[in-house]
Parts: sequence; structure tokens; C-alpha cells
Amino acid sequence: MADKKRNNHDDGKMTVEEAGRKGGEATAQNHGREFYEEIGRKGGEATAENHDKDFYEEIGRKGGEATSKNHDREFYEKIGEKGGEARANQRDNDDRDGKMSKEEAGRKGGEARARKRDND
Repeated sequence: MADKKRNNHDDGKMTVEEAGRKGGEATAQNHGREFYEEIGRKGGEATAENHDKDFYEEIGRKGGEATSKNHDREFYEKIGEKGGEARANQRDNDDRDGKMSKEEAGRKGGEARARKRDND
């Protein structure tokens, strides 16, 4: 097992891990962010074409179970807090950009619909 940790075996051949690392480094040097975005998009589209809702529900359930086994209440509190902060920052940015929040858009849409119904 120790041989796998070293760069080369005693016979001078590279381990699979070393070859993979070197190949990944070479690919990263030859391709930019757009390349990785494109192959990620294509992979996502292919996965979506080959799998249905049940597949995604199953992997989501398995992921949630694994996460809950590996993390405690403090973990969930921390990610909940981060999510809340991100949402608040998004609202602040939307306000500064002149964009409505989803809540405000929904409220205004509901009010407009009620006015239209009252006028009909």
C-alpha cells in the first residue's frame, strides 16, 4: 500500500494516482474555464436525458441521509445561517439594482390581479 503513495513504484512505473494527477494538471493547463463549463453543461444535459424524477429523488434522499449521518445540529445551524445571510444579501442587492424581490413581485402581482377582478 505504501507504494501507491509514492510517485513511482520500484520498477519505475507511475501509479494510477500519479498518472491521473499529471493528466489532470496537463488538461487544466491546456483548457480554460469555458472548457470545463461546457463539458459540465453537456454532462448535465446527458444525465437529465437519461434519468427521470425518481432518479433525482433517490440520489437526493441518499445524499441527505449521508449528510445527516456525518454532521450534527451545529452544522445545520451554520449552513442555515449562511443561507439566510445570502438571501438577505440577495434582497439588498436586488433593491440596489432596482429589481424587485420575489416576495415583492408576488405581492404586487396578487394586488394587480385582485384589482382586475374587482374591476371586471
